[in-house]
Amino acid sequence: QVQLVESGGGLVQAGGSLRLSCAASPRTFNTMGWFRQAPGKEREFVAAITWNGGNTYYADSVKGRFTISRDNAKNTVTVYLQMNGLKPEDTAVYACARRRFLDGGYSTVPNDYDSWGQGTQVTVSS
Repeated sequence: QVQLVESGGGLVQAGGSLRLSCAASPRTFNTMGWFRQAPGKEREFVAAITWNGGNTYYADSVKGRFTISRDNAKNTVTVYLQMNGLKPEDTAVYACARRRFLDGGYSTVPNDYDSWGQGTQVTVSS
């Protein structure tokens, strides 16, 4: 089992930027993903990155504004989500997750991820 802890959320004005971090321990070679959930809405895929950072994937709604990256250290992995050009509709609780399959692929389906962080709130004011 891997433990995931997010940080970096907060309140920002529209057009601003935030960087979220997700610390994963012990080290994992799985694809990692970011999801978000707004009040009254289903959890939705935001971005994913394969184990070595060689491939990244984004939801259409964040493509060109968000960037996912990861730092694979000896014992831990940190996954980042740089969010630029934030919009009020980006307001949600953001959570990182570890994909359960070790096949180098990615998924946009939450059920394909087996470990989740507690989430961090991102609020974008207009």
